[in-house]
Amino acid sequence: MESVVGDLTDPASLNKAIQGCRALIHAGAYYRLWSPDPDRFYSVNVTGTHNIMLAALDAGVERVVYTSSIAALGTATDGKFTDEKTPIPASDRQVIHYKRSKYLAELEVTALIRDRGLPAVIVNPTAPLGPRDVKPTPTGRMIRDAVAGKIPAYVNTGLNVVHVDDVAIGHRLAFESGKIGERYILGSENLSLKYILEQIASLTGQPKPRIRLAPNLVLPIAYIAEFWAKITNGEEPMITVDGVRLARKCMYFSSEKASRELGYQPRPAKDALGDAVKWFRATMMN
Repeated sequence: MESVVGDLTDPASLNKAIQGCRALIHAGAYYRLWSPDPDRFYSVNVTGTHNIMLAALDAGVERVVYTSSIAALGTATDGKFTDEKTPIPASDRQVIHYKRSKYLAELEVTALIRDRGLPAVIVNPTAPLGPRDVKPTPTGRMIRDAVAGKIPAYVNTGLNVVHVDDVAIGHRLAFESGKIGERYILGSENLSLKYILEQIASLTGQPKPRIRLAPNLVLPIAYIAEFWAKITNGEEPMITVDGVRLARKCMYFSSEKASRELGYQPRPAKDALGDAVKWFRATMMN
């Protein structure tokens, strides 16, 4: 296996890296819920995706799997789970930078599929959990902070949790069996945030969170936290404005299409939670 260093914002480096490749799995993204420089979401997620897809076309790549996100999808409001056909409302596309950037990036890919024959399949992972979340991702930071006993309260929201290894398997299945131009949600179980935090507390011996907060009450705190992070050049704050906005809806999704068409069979969410907690506990002790 050969490793080649490239930069999504540098087309020349991508053209060089992809020469001789027959396939591309594009999983690179700027995955955060806050940034001191919001333009970074668009230069990496939108322009960067466009750059690497053009490089794949120029190199004659035979198969592409593009890692999109559930952020590019809407949220069902009729009591059903969101599927691949649920449109994202304009309000979400305009306000939340990460969601907007992933929505626009997916538009870039679908346009190239339609107009230039890009042989791409799209996958939309939900909230991946598990070991080796070294950055960590926004979801991983929540697990890390809960393991450390830093989350005494919760908001009434929920998300679809999936083991990161199942997301990887889903990519392989999409590569092997996915239909060009189709998107597939890669998730597992829909869980309330309260339930997730209670399960982490049970695994770690930490007190269960008992305080339920309304998002509107948390929002001013998020603005203050972001302002402080920006003026101090600090890391992404524990509470972000976009995170609070997302928490106003339960982000529940269905992977039925991936199961039906790809043979995707994710493990229970408790395994993802358990592996994530085990890894973060071991990491924090080192």
